[in-house]
Amino acid sequence: MTRIETERLVLRRWRAEDLAPMAAVNSDPEVMRWIGDGSVRTERQTAESIAAWEREWEAEGFGLFAVELRETGELAGFTGLSVPCFLPEALPAVEIGWRLGRPFWGRGLATEAARAVLDFGRARPELPRIVSVVQTGNRASERVVHKLGIPLERETVVPSSGRRVRVYAVPTAEE
Repeated sequence: MTRIETERLVLRRWRAEDLAPMAAVNSDPEVMRWIGDGSVRTERQTAESIAAWEREWEAEGFGLFAVELRETGELAGFTGLSVPCFLPEALPAVEIGWRLGRPFWGRGLATEAARAVLDFGRARPELPRIVSVVQTGNRASERVVHKLGIPLERETVVPSSGRRVRVYAVPTAEE
């Protein structure tokens, strides 16, 4: 299944017309503050990311969904699952993540989308454990993780950026 509908959202694969609105999200310094080293992304970098996300869908059968508002069809950002290669100590795992443009903040949309993706991931027993990696200080993402009921596993540092993060993990049946 590569399309999920929630009360207010459609989670789907990427389209060509998603590039400009996603590039606008990625070019906002406030949105990108807690992503990687905090750098904004260009339209070209966004296009490369969308292509990589689509390749992950093809190779893995999971990936990052484009998130659109059901009512308007407007692209809000993304949520989905990806392999957190940037944090080798968390592997094997898939990471649940999200990124929405500022106009969509504070409305519970990230939680709604992430809850649907968490259910999508839990329904796939072949996936390794599900984690969420949140930079220390990113209170908004921590609120989403808490609303999803994902417990804190540990705090660590991302090797490439030196930024402190909290790793939250969904317990597996064996834990």
